Amino acid sequence: MLHHNPELIIKETKILVETDKRSDIRLNANGGNSILIICEPIQELDFIEAIKTHFNDDMYKIIDLNDLLIRFIEVNKETLKETFQLLKGSINQIFKAPAEEIGPDLFSLIMESIDNSFKEKKIPVLIHSGAIYGSGIDNIHIMENEVVMNSSIPLVVLYPATKDGDRLLFLSKRPSSKYRCMIIN
Repeated sequence: MLHHNPELIIKETKILVETDKRSDIRLNANGGNSILIICEPIQELDFIEAIKTHFNDDMYKIIDLNDLLIRFIEVNKETLKETFQLLKGSINQIFKAPAEEIGPDLFSLIMESIDNSFKEKKIPVLIHSGAIYGSGIDNIHIMENEVVMNSSIPLVVLYPATKDGDRLLFLSKRPSSKYRCMIIN
């Protein structure tokens, strides 16, 4: 298990997004507009502390996916039990409605938070991305969403993962997609 210095990695990421090297992000992200900061799951809290320390000014908006999940459940608690019974075979639709449906789901709440950050001209930084594990929402759905892809501002995602050869395993369990993002580890 290789541990990295969270302070150093977060400072390097900050320099990257705050300088005129932003065009490097799209070049290194296969056309994407996201930065994935890889951290060992055991170091996630150390990375979050470094993020809160260094991404604390008016240029950034930290979006805690744990908080959004809790807010989604609190706002929809009256209908969730019924929805859960209806969608027993496809529970992930509670969190991410099928593309043709528009409704109150966690994915919409996440994308709205990111979009609001862009509208405020702030760099959105997602933390606690493990909150979406098993929800049917994959990080790739967020990173390849048109809101993120069309923004002039990049999205930064703290991604708790381990390496298995040249493959990333989200939360040390799930193989990652080939993301269109710049990977920092």
